Amino acid sequence: MSGKQLLHIVVGGELTEVNGTEFRDLSKVEFVGAYPSYAEAYAAWKSKAQATVDNAHARYFIIHAHKLLDPSSADYQH
Repeated sequence: MSGKQLLHIVVGGELTEVNGTEFRDLSKVEFVGAYPSYAEAYAAWKSKAQATVDNAHARYFIIHAHKLLDPSSADYQH
């Protein structure tokens, strides 16, 4: 790995509404993993999203955790 580590977290599960962002059951939210780059997180997200394509309520998200850890940082890289 080269460059600065930018922590990204991939999570997902079933939502209460197809167009929403509220999970149906927080105890069933899946932690897919933590990744040091956006590219790696995107690959994991894409894999999970494609695996659940038949479930309209299933959604996976990439959380830019590096921004939460250091909100004062002007660094906005993927």
